Amino acid sequence: MSKVLISVEGTTEERFVTDVLQSHFAPDRLWLQPVQIKTRQNPDRYDNRGGYVPYARVRRQLKNLLRDSSALAVTTMYDFYALPSDYPGVDTCPHSGPLDRVRHIEQAWKQELNHRQFYPYLQLHEFEAFIFVDVEIAHRQLGGSEEQLRRLCAIRDQFKTAEDINDDPHTAPSQRLRAIYDRYEKVLDGIIITAQIGLAHLRADCPHFDTWVTWLESLQS
Repeated sequence: MSKVLISVEGTTEERFVTDVLQSHFAPDRLWLQPVQIKTRQNPDRYDNRGGYVPYARVRRQLKNLLRDSSALAVTTMYDFYALPSDYPGVDTCPHSGPLDRVRHIEQAWKQELNHRQFYPYLQLHEFEAFIFVDVEIAHRQLGGSEEQLRRLCAIRDQFKTAEDINDDPHTAPSQRLRAIYDRYEKVLDGIIITAQIGLAHLRADCPHFDTWVTWLESLQS
C-alpha cells in the first residue's frame, strides 16, 4: 500500500478526501491521508485547525509531512480564493486568467519547497465550486423554492465550468450559494452534495481538479 499525505484547510476538505475521493482508489493500492493544517498554537483546543494561516506556518508543517519516510508523496487541497499574499508566486502572478494564476502559484510553491515528493494543488476557486457542478442535486439537498433553483441555474449558466466562478468577495462560489440558501452548511451539505454528484462528474466539469486526480492515479502504477 502507498500512502499520500494531503494537507487540507479544514474538516470539509478532510471529509471530502476520506468520503468521496478515497473511494476511487483501491485502499490496498493508494491510501489518501488528509491532514488538517493547524491554525493555532494550542494543540488541545478543539478549534485549532482549519482556515487561512501564514505561509511560514504552512511551510513548516509541510516540511514535517515530507519527513514521513512512509509517504509516497505530499500534496495539498487549499482554496485559491482569498489565498494569503505571502504564498510563493502570489506577488508575481500574471495578469491573465485564474487558471494561469493558480498554475503559476503552484509552480512557484513547488520550486520554493524544492522536494521531489511535493505536488501542490489549489482549488479553483474554493470548495463550493463543486456545488455548482450539478445545481439540481444541490437544490434537492438544500431544499427551497423554484425561484431559488432558477437563481442557482442562472449563476451556473454564466460560466463554462464550475471552476470559472470567480473570486470576488461578493461573488465567490460560497458567497453566491449562501446568498440563495442561508441554511447551507459546508461540512454537512458540501459532502452530501459532492458524494451524490460523484467524482466522475466533478472531474468532467472541473479540469484543474481533474489534473490533480489524474496525478494521484499515476501514483498507483
